Amino acid sequence: MRVIRYYEHGGPQVLTVDKAPDPVPDEGQLLVQVEAVGVNFIETQLRSGTAPFPSPVPRAPHGDVVGRVIAVGPGTHHFEVGDRLAAWGVTDAYADLVLIGDAQAVPVPDDVPAPVATALASTAQVAASVLSVGRLARGETVLVHAAAGAIGHLVTQLARLRGAGLVIGGVGSLAKADFVRAHGADAVVDYSRPDWPDRVRAVTGGAGVDLVLDSVEGAVLSPSIALLNPFGRLVYYGFAGASGEAGRVTLTDLLGLRTVVGTALDAWLAAAPDEAAHNQRELTELVRDGRLRVAVHTVLPLEEAAQAHRLIEDRRQLGRVVLVP
Repeated sequence: MRVIRYYEHGGPQVLTVDKAPDPVPDEGQLLVQVEAVGVNFIETQLRSGTAPFPSPVPRAPHGDVVGRVIAVGPGTHHFEVGDRLAAWGVTDAYADLVLIGDAQAVPVPDDVPAPVATALASTAQVAASVLSVGRLARGETVLVHAAAGAIGHLVTQLARLRGAGLVIGGVGSLAKADFVRAHGADAVVDYSRPDWPDRVRAVTGGAGVDLVLDSVEGAVLSPSIALLNPFGRLVYYGFAGASGEAGRVTLTDLLGLRTVVGTALDAWLAAAPDEAAHNQRELTELVRDGRLRVAVHTVLPLEEAAQAHRLIEDRRQLGRVVLVP
């Protein structure tokens, strides 16, 4: 089979197509024929060596995989040969075949296209979880950073579906404004401009916001906290704009009865498994009936993984970038 790997940190050109033996499922594992792989921003940081934690090489990128089970190992209980599934954070994901833990995957209906289904085990679940962690209440004002991204465009839609009164999309370029509005935002601000907090206040009529969902960090973090109303919350779940310099939250930032909480998908799944399972069922139905629209920016052949990384690094994508074997 083919698998994409890299042997040194660097630009997208370090991604290479390797040949490897077909994997064999071990205890609790499923062998899956890959239909599509969702490419995540964190993998560009790991590949370039700019992630805020170690990323030893050689390495094969992880990703969100959709496919069919073609073999099962001993001790599997949830899936059988022929079942269609999705799984997040799959190791050696940019490949023709992958091994997935039986308990790691979720079922995918046959009528959901594979590129769209890549969101069901990961980005859609993250979007739902950050709204739950942020305790969104009906009628509240929500600011979603990176609102054109693979997670952000789902958060804006789910915030609307969960009763937000006003949804503001934060983007790094106003070229993405129409896309963000089309996916649930009432207004859009460009956080690359130094006056972006003033623009948020203009949208809210001088008020702040009740909930900020921040996967950017860096220079937007402290101004976002300052925008929070009393009892407002900021949910921190990524660092796409950190560039190795983490935003610093001071005690003064929090004195206005503001709360900052961090979350990640693995922590959410472990802490709230019942709610996560409910979310999964709900998200699948929302995608199937069109109430939640997963935007797929482009679908590229597996061997064009480098181009997929370039699109994401250049902040050009609107929604998901997907690889197919």
